[in-house]
Amino acid sequence: MAHIPKLRAPGTEALIFDMDGTMVDSMPWHARAWVEFGRRRGLAIDIPDFMRRTNGRTAFECACELMGREVSEAESAEITHQKESIYRELFGAEFREVAGFRAFARAAAARGLKTAVGTAGDKHNITFTMSLLALDPPPLAIVGGDEGLPGKPQPAIFLEAARRIGVSPSRCIVFEDAPFGIEAARRGGMQAVAICSSHSAEQLAGPHVIAAVRDYEELANSKFLETLDAVA
Repeated sequence: MAHIPKLRAPGTEALIFDMDGTMVDSMPWHARAWVEFGRRRGLAIDIPDFMRRTNGRTAFECACELMGREVSEAESAEITHQKESIYRELFGAEFREVAGFRAFARAAAARGLKTAVGTAGDKHNITFTMSLLALDPPPLAIVGGDEGLPGKPQPAIFLEAARRIGVSPSRCIVFEDAPFGIEAARRGGMQAVAICSSHSAEQLAGPHVIAAVRDYEELANSKFLETLDAVA
């Protein structure tokens, strides 16, 4: 399904990756965790609609959407702890990367590209994911959704990732699996690659999207990295 146009992104210095659904194939387990959370709480949650409204949002924003009102920090923390504990238990047993991600990230670093992570996930999910991925080399910066920044589609998380690695947004490519994340990249003045693990290429389209692929094996097979002006 790869859609990779001939015109690429000369002058690229950094790649910024969303985490869930982009680095790891975790979105089905997030959905299952919400189902189980709802069962325990006696809440009827329209999972497809809820995921559509919250994919890329911070934990606090998700809690407010879930309850249909502004929640307190304590209530948000309780909701997040219970749901994400369920998620980590479910996904930990079947953990898997989006196909080819580790090799792609390693090849990008070898070509002199800086890498960073910009995710709405909290520190506990970041630690969980990064410990299981065991990236070598690790990303130069990780920005999480519990650092007080607004979630996607606001660009703040991606812009902070770019700032921490010292690269202009215009020289960053964002890798995203969700419409809110693709829109956040556009608002941040960054180009994007759509990872179609949980949404279609049509759902992730935009004038700044330079490629749409199922996974990183497709990107590698297209020689995507070889077209970027990285300095080794």
